[in-house]
Amino acid sequence: MLTGFKNFIARGNVMDLAVGVIIAGAFSAIVTALNEQILMPLIGAIFGKPNFDNIWTIHLNGATILPGTLITALINFLIIAAALYFFVVVPMTKMTKKDQVEEEAPSKTDETILLEEIRDMMKAGRQL
Repeated sequence: MLTGFKNFIARGNVMDLAVGVIIAGAFSAIVTALNEQILMPLIGAIFGKPNFDNIWTIHLNGATILPGTLITALINFLIIAAALYFFVVVPMTKMTKKDQVEEEAPSKTDETILLEEIRDMMKAGRQL
């Protein structure tokens, strides 16, 4: 049982997870600042309020229902998702595509070129 745990730790999954959690914590401060200090005040400047919590209030048997809080939460989610996509996913995708293109383009040697010519001539039915 301890051997399995040791193998799990040694594989690096735990370290990758720990690094991911730490980076996410640091990145969340950036996204929170973007959301609370830039985008929500901009929304407040356009619509008069920085959130939609009290935009529509329903009073039912002494209870107050605030559907606007859902709208605010959805906007916050979309802002966070957009920030994550544009600041993490897009750059990582570009880096991996660049690495793949560099790996997929091996240079042809003279022997490879000659063998390809021989193959093409044989396909065409010509004699060497």
